[in-house]
Order: sequence, then C-alpha cells, then structure tokens
Amino acid sequence: QVLLVESGGGSVQAGGSLRLACVASGHTRFDFCMGWFRRAPGKEREGVASLDNDGTTNYRDSVKGRFTISKDNAKNTLYLQMDSLKPEDTAMYWCAALESGVPCYGLNVPWWPTNFWGPGTQVTVSS
Repeated sequence: QVLLVESGGGSVQAGGSLRLACVASGHTRFDFCMGWFRRAPGKEREGVASLDNDGTTNYRDSVKGRFTISKDNAKNTLYLQMDSLKPEDTAMYWCAALESGVPCYGLNVPWWPTNFWGPGTQVTVSS
C-alpha cells in the first residue's frame, strides 16, 4: 500500500513558478514509477510528467522546457517544478504511483491503472 499526499498548489500570476510536492508513505522502498496528472476545468484529465525508477523522464509537449519532474529518495518525495506558468496550466494536479517493478505508462492517457493516487492540489494561474 502506498499513500500519496500532494502539496504546493496555489495561485500565481502568469510567468510565475510553483513547486508541487508529493510525499509517499506506507511502502518499503521508493522504487516505483511516479507521475503527475492534471485536469483543467471542463477538460479531461491528462498526464503531465512521469519519472521511472531508472531515472527516465517524460513530459507532455505543452510543458516541455517549463516543468521539471524529480524526486528525493531520502524524503520519499516527488516534485514537479513548474516555471513560466500559463493560464492554461490552471488545473487540479494529482500524483500517482505504480506498483514496484511496473514501468511507467505513457502520458497520452487520462489515468494510470493504479489505486495509488493522492487527493490532489489546485493550481491557478491568472493572466
């Protein structure tokens, strides 16, 4: 069982930055694929970024060069550094984790088949 809790959301003006954090607990090793998803108002949930256990990262095209996914194994925490934020980044953001040993799925899906999701954190970017 893996419990995930996000933090770091908030309101920021366009061009600003936020860093989301996702703390994982209830596991023995922090060695699984993790990712960030978001759902903007009136839109379907979408994958934003993923980080596999071998360090491979993946980003959706609209955030490449602006968002950076990383993790701190000592703190069991996944991060999403979001720079140059745009109003279209406004969304609820969730982190997700897969079972240990399962490689990351792609981001072109609205969800991953896993029970390990955080409750989400809201990001609002004003113009």
